[in-house]
Amino acid sequence: MVAYHDEEWGVPSRDERHLFEMLVLEGAQAGLSWSTILRKREGYRRAFAGFDAGVVALYGESDTERLMQDASIVRNRAKIEATIANAGAILELRDGGTALADHVWSFVDGSPVVGGWGSMDEIPATTPTSSALSKDLKRRGFRFVGPTTCYSFMQAVGMANDHVTSCFRFEQLT
Repeated sequence: MVAYHDEEWGVPSRDERHLFEMLVLEGAQAGLSWSTILRKREGYRRAFAGFDAGVVALYGESDTERLMQDASIVRNRAKIEATIANAGAILELRDGGTALADHVWSFVDGSPVVGGWGSMDEIPATTPTSSALSKDLKRRGFRFVGPTTCYSFMQAVGMANDHVTSCFRFEQLT
């Protein structure tokens, strides 16, 4: 958890595989702890072809059944099916001429929103921007992308800098 915070969380990312990975992991966390998901991260990478949306979008029912038996990921059918559907939605965006990174970053005008929070208690679970992103992604066929999941995703990929102001990463990422 410390390494994730110190080296990755909140660092702006525009890499499609990383964005897909974080969208999946944040959705997988619903109802679970982040530490559980981080422990299963390598399993997710193996199970979902290194988060290659073009490969994952082709997964069928036999892949879903295989993944339901894979203890290295969260074995929840709805979350597995959402990952496959989200890969397809990424491809549809791409086919429409828009990269996933360009699309999601457009919700923050291409630059991280800086929270400037003094304590963890001040950090919101959702924002109007995460709600708008959620609504848009759902309209495009993405699943497990509620406003809270979208805000966690935005924080993880650096669209929102929500390190508290006393954290050494706050200044580094501002």
